[in-house]
Amino acid sequence: MTIGPGLLLALALLVSFGPIATDLYLPGLPAMAGDLGASASGVQLTLTTFLAGLAFGQLFMGTISDRFGRRTPLIVSSAVCVVAGIVAATAPTLPVLIGARLVQGFAGAGGVVIGRAVIADLATGRAAARALTLMMTVAGVAPVLAPVVGGVLADPIGWRGMLWTVTGLCAAMLLAVLFVVPETHRERTKRSKARTNPSFWAYTVVFASSFAMMMAYISASPFLYQRVVGLSEVAYGISFGVNACGLVAAGAIASRLVGRMEPRRVVLGALALEVTATVTLLILVLTGAPAWTLPIPIFFAVSANGGVAGPSAALAMSHVRAVAGTGSALLGFSQFGLGAVVSPLVGLGGEDSALVPAIVMVSAALVATVVAVTVNRRTPRSRVGSGITTHTDGG
Repeated sequence: MTIGPGLLLALALLVSFGPIATDLYLPGLPAMAGDLGASASGVQLTLTTFLAGLAFGQLFMGTISDRFGRRTPLIVSSAVCVVAGIVAATAPTLPVLIGARLVQGFAGAGGVVIGRAVIADLATGRAAARALTLMMTVAGVAPVLAPVVGGVLADPIGWRGMLWTVTGLCAAMLLAVLFVVPETHRERTKRSKARTNPSFWAYTVVFASSFAMMMAYISASPFLYQRVVGLSEVAYGISFGVNACGLVAAGAIASRLVGRMEPRRVVLGALALEVTATVTLLILVLTGAPAWTLPIPIFFAVSANGGVAGPSAALAMSHVRAVAGTGSALLGFSQFGLGAVVSPLVGLGGEDSALVPAIVMVSAALVATVVAVTVNRRTPRSRVGSGITTHTDGG
């Protein structure tokens, strides 16, 4: 069985659920508070509980998929996700909405974690790295563009309309699973215990830390671009789009490179660009450079993430192929957990300062680079593999 374009797009849709369902409705939170008679902190619980469900749901869904296969848990989780979305969009009170979002996040985690596991079932080596890079490049655009799309939809359809849009995404996920995603895990494990090793955890840290750099950028960008750089809301949206194009382009380049060289070399090259860009950003901030120069290194830092995410995820998953669902769960939990920790940090310096966001971005990039260099030195060449292998036994 091969990983064709249709399957790859379906898996990208599943993996994109988390960031889209998180960011799309954010512009509607003030109106939600007014309509439901709730405080700002109250409606923010709809986001917090969703993220909690998404994080812990991955741990559960990954283990279940190793024991019962990929397809059945995907169908059940997608169906529950649709039902929870309907309840959320029609919720009469805030407690009902919070509960529905918790269930929706927990169920939606199935697509996020199993999407990566399906690729690990079907491919190894450079083939897996290429497929994961392409899939995550498509999915990586979601957290960048979702807030912009939400801003456009806020006035025409309101916060309930945006939640209906998320429910529509859940329905599309269910259809994709029913008609496109096959069963790929043939050898079920009675007890899904991940046989992880230091290399798995090392590449998980690389993957999560580079994502944390992205989350620092996303969290700080409204204030950094508008308050510090002085862009209008329209110009800010355009800048988001430009950075998204850079991310996609870098992911496309990385997907071609992993077909010609070891994935870890692609990761190291992308991290070199990421560190250079974030350090340049910090230097510009510390030296008081003109504000218009700041978006330039940010563009290259965001773009570099497109070359890190897919190959590093593939390298991590290559060490837990027998229990790919559990391995994918640990990968995703680390990703969202670290992202949740980083996001509030960027605001510690105030709304008019770029210093703290720059420090956080540099720190995350350096952690990813140091760990990648260390594991690269300790891992024998033969463990990385240079051949392209695909299979259907799921073993």
